[in-house]
Amino acid sequence: MKKIKNELQNIILRDGPIGSSSKLKQVQHFLRENANSSQGIEKQEYFKSEEEKCLIDFATKHSLFYLNEIDEDMFISEGAEQRVYKFDDFNVIKLNSSIFYEYWLDYFNNLLIHNFFFSSTNYDFLGFKIIDKQVYAVVKQQFITANETTNLQSVRSFLEYNSFHNTRNNDYISKDLGLIFEDLHDENVLTKNGILYFIDTVFYIHKSFFEF
Repeated sequence: MKKIKNELQNIILRDGPIGSSSKLKQVQHFLRENANSSQGIEKQEYFKSEEEKCLIDFATKHSLFYLNEIDEDMFISEGAEQRVYKFDDFNVIKLNSSIFYEYWLDYFNNLLIHNFFFSSTNYDFLGFKIIDKQVYAVVKQQFITANETTNLQSVRSFLEYNSFHNTRNNDYISKDLGLIFEDLHDENVLTKNGILYFIDTVFYIHKSFFEF
């Protein structure tokens, strides 16, 4: 577990080695540095609206906007945090407003943690899009067609084997890794041919993540 935690810390708190040149890591690096500089002023409150303004400026400067039109005919589904569209025969795109996260940095940390653990359903960050004055991150992900109903007890057993312990309902925590893992219901974890596919993860960093 210590080795895995060290690798995650290297990805989240530093700049390597996974995805160091990707757009996803580029944005996460900017948000992390921006947060660090903002917190350098004693007792200054830092708001998501301020972070978002800096993020839009950064995305404009570095051409990080997704310029393709969103075809509403390709709409598949939506939840509180995102809208899902068919991209091609193998992938979907998801527009996420990061509503589940206090800061955009937390959302991008979630993407990096997901990609570390679940490469079969990794998120490919395509850019940002502003729709009706709302900022969305646009990500592409493999489309998984479930052929079995997900057994939530199997999800629990899998997670407990990997040091995540159930806290309530479909929420888990691993103090060994310093991660909180939530909202693992049967629409966010699909089953195909007996294999679990985590497609909509909600990771948060626990305070123990920063312990070396």
